[in-house]
Amino acid sequence: MHNWVQTHQDGTARAGIFTTPHGQFETPNFMPVGTKASVKGVDVERLAQCGTQITLVNTYHLWLRPGHELIETLGGIHKFCGWKGPILSDSGGFQVFSLQDRRKLDESGVEFRSHIDGAKMFLSPEVSIGIQESLGVDIAMAFDECPSGDLPHEAVESSLELTLRWAGRSIAARKKPEQTALFGITQGGVFKDLRTRAAEQIGAMEFSGCAIGGLSVGERKDLMYDVLSYHPQQLPADKIRYLMGVGTPADIVEAVKNGVDLFDCVMPTRAGRFGRAFINGPEPTINLKNLRFVTDQEPLDSCCECIACRRYSRAYISHLFRVSEMLGPQLLSIHNLTHYLGLMAKIRASVLAGTFEELYGEIWGRCNSGTQA
Repeated sequence: MHNWVQTHQDGTARAGIFTTPHGQFETPNFMPVGTKASVKGVDVERLAQCGTQITLVNTYHLWLRPGHELIETLGGIHKFCGWKGPILSDSGGFQVFSLQDRRKLDESGVEFRSHIDGAKMFLSPEVSIGIQESLGVDIAMAFDECPSGDLPHEAVESSLELTLRWAGRSIAARKKPEQTALFGITQGGVFKDLRTRAAEQIGAMEFSGCAIGGLSVGERKDLMYDVLSYHPQQLPADKIRYLMGVGTPADIVEAVKNGVDLFDCVMPTRAGRFGRAFINGPEPTINLKNLRFVTDQEPLDSCCECIACRRYSRAYISHLFRVSEMLGPQLLSIHNLTHYLGLMAKIRASVLAGTFEELYGEIWGRCNSGTQA
């Protein structure tokens, strides 16, 4: 029921289809982030109109509120949030990483204090997999330890060894493999020997896909790109490859060029909430809070068919932000998701047509020239 099939290849860039109990999604693809079973400011009908094929929910936050048992009682995550297509859940590992000042980590798992009420909580591979299966997601992530981007080799190696042991425990903890696929996660920081070991061991385990974790966690961009230049191709060719938490349009085309198939990032909706729009033009982004847009009667992006671009001017959206109307962030979030998912559709079409290198050059040129306002 859960499998990825490659359909085309252009250089190292790949196109394929992943099948789940709630339908298929094409790759390369981007998952809007629905942290608390909601993509901020965007309902599921608008989400579909943006071109979304698969979305992501956050295990840690749903575990704390409203609780995975309640969601299971109410019919599972799809019925609960109203999204009928595929859903992937993270493992909670990254959220625990972000709570470094309030956690205690050992071989068994992680003990920490809830950011909501300070209650003592414990998360382990077994607990994480149980939560994700209770949610009823189509794809779950193995529980891993995400090291900081500035740690030395010895510390990252110790962290990787723990992640590899936890990966085996995550597989052993599964009870509903027919419902929920499981992806493994590689770690290893920016160290090639550790990334190589992670790829060999995670790639050999019984996972339906392989995710690249531990990037975009504080390391320099050039170091992230160095890892992407070799690491995706170290992963099994017959499994989907997922780059977690990355990134900009330039990051995405760079990763696709090196064989990555799936992405998620809060950037399009977070940028939208703060007034920044991704556009097709000499400026890769514009900030609608800037004074020059107060009288600008042009649409956000004349190449875009989203509701924000069809119905409203830059001046009107700028006004919404200036008077703190919630419609402003909603419109820009919808627009930015449409932009990102439109980019993924262009990428897929270019791989099928054998013209990905041309698109890659176009995106890179546009994202690295002009003045961002």
